Amino acid sequence: MREAEIYKNTIVEVFNKILTEMESIEKGAKVMARAIAEDKLIHVIGPGGHSNMAAEEVLWRAGGLAPINAILDPGTNLIHGAKRSNYIERTPGYASKVFDAYRIGRQPGEVIIIANAYGINAMCIDSVIEAKRRKMTSIAITSKSFAEKLPKDHPSRHPSGKNLYEEADIFIDNHLPYGDAIIGIEGCPQKTGPTSTFCNTFAINLLVIATVKELVSMGITPPLWMSANLPGGDEANKKLEEKYIPRVKHLG
Repeated sequence: MREAEIYKNTIVEVFNKILTEMESIEKGAKVMARAIAEDKLIHVIGPGGHSNMAAEEVLWRAGGLAPINAILDPGTNLIHGAKRSNYIERTPGYASKVFDAYRIGRQPGEVIIIANAYGINAMCIDSVIEAKRRKMTSIAITSKSFAEKLPKDHPSRHPSGKNLYEEADIFIDNHLPYGDAIIGIEGCPQKTGPTSTFCNTFAINLLVIATVKELVSMGITPPLWMSANLPGGDEANKKLEEKYIPRVKHLG
């Protein structure tokens, strides 16, 4: 099928563009490795709809870092209502209460990854503003080109008109194609073949890989999960589970 080949090739092109972000990825990895060395958690939030999957991707993942605190708020998680999620991600002030509920930003030097394909909604911008207020280091995975193209008065935007990529301490461009869906079908007015989850999860996994490499260079054994489906997986994970289940909300 011709469309399948176009879809695959376009996603590979996007991945290649994300690879040009290695300077920012390595900068973020140094911050994350330092926090892990100090026995801090790395908070991850995907504020709105499918961007939550970026946070889910790095929680209890084979080969993933154990001290990941995924913020999976029911308000924006699609399982509790897709349109409901859309309403809530556009609600100014909501993010600060989510931060309170997860008890994050209480120690100096905490790190938060804010992964959102579009980077313009109220919860996105309030998350990065709240991170600054709480003296957290923010790493944004989002699209610069999308934010620049979307009209400043679009209803999905934060009332301030700010963009996540401009507000975060470290910005990793996920190179999301404008409109997300990329495959045109003759006779169908709306394109299909979404890309945003690929963009976010590829970028965040590159960040994890770079962090693991940085920890090794620091002489620290990276706290990584083994697949629980492999022989010896449960035994290998037991010590990390005992350490992090009391600290990571969605791990137990």
